[in-house]
Amino acid sequence: MSDATLRFGLFVPQGWKHDLVGVAPAEHWATMRSLAQRADAGDVWESIWVFDHFHTVPEPTDEATHEAWTLMAAFAAATERVRLGQMCTCMSYRNPAYLAKVAATVDVVSGGRVEMGIGAGWYEHEWLAYGYGFPSAGERLARLDEGVQIMRQAWTEGVSTFAGEHYTTDGAIVRPLPLQEGGIPLWIAGGGERKTLRTAARYARYTNFDGTLEGFTHKSRVLREHCREVGTDFGSIVRSANYNIAIGRDEAEVAERLAARRAVLERHVGAEAAEREMGSVAPHLPGVGTPEQIVEKLKPVVDAGMTYPILYFPEAATDTSGVELFEREVVPALRG
Repeated sequence: MSDATLRFGLFVPQGWKHDLVGVAPAEHWATMRSLAQRADAGDVWESIWVFDHFHTVPEPTDEATHEAWTLMAAFAAATERVRLGQMCTCMSYRNPAYLAKVAATVDVVSGGRVEMGIGAGWYEHEWLAYGYGFPSAGERLARLDEGVQIMRQAWTEGVSTFAGEHYTTDGAIVRPLPLQEGGIPLWIAGGGERKTLRTAARYARYTNFDGTLEGFTHKSRVLREHCREVGTDFGSIVRSANYNIAIGRDEAEVAERLAARRAVLERHVGAEAAEREMGSVAPHLPGVGTPEQIVEKLKPVVDAGMTYPILYFPEAATDTSGVELFEREVVPALRG
């Protein structure tokens, strides 16, 4: 499919945002598999996605959060068509040569359908709980840059030898190679203007940053300038954005969906944390409203060059009516 074509990705609930709380733990995998296979069977969704996190948000609780790369392998075996991504893998959670090996294996299992969403990481509580420390932003970004170089080398040459400040490899064999020619596509996620977008300009085939019109336009200008400086064709990088969706047939149904989401969050993290999290589905944001309202808000961002929206429906584990409404009325209108 051409990079100029408007493509859509779908997040599969994995528990991270308290989106499996209405499902018995023994049914979590069946629920996730069913949603993945639903996306796989149609022609709307180019890809399915999960988050790379270990603890829930907006506060850590005892609710389940399923591990991203385990799910990648499971989805690889359970689907046939959709591409498989993480938004985004935290570089410092796994040694990059090991991560390259894991991803290459999953690519083979999937028949060449893996995307590598990669970033520097941010969730301090999670880092500390798992014993990773929490280095400065500068160090996390440096690790991202070095790790990406190791993965690119491993996937093209089958072996990595690299001496960096944070990572070292010495003849690390990474075979089988990914099935995808040139290695697994890299998504450099994040909008950091000095370092993250510069790393993206050097190495990424895809970016993922602010999805509002103002934010997207600004980050795109910054990325374009980095591309000019490092000699990359700006037009060769696909610019994507994530959207939290609260859709209804009318405004009353939108309000009901938002109220239901708030109730779930308040039950598990309290009113204050729930209020913070509800900011991600504020009425003015592009993913919130009736189909007509969402099209009206997303169309200018698409016109500005955002060709790959990746969508999160908080209620999808137990209610796919919002997904169905988006498929039926928003997708055709945006594709025009």
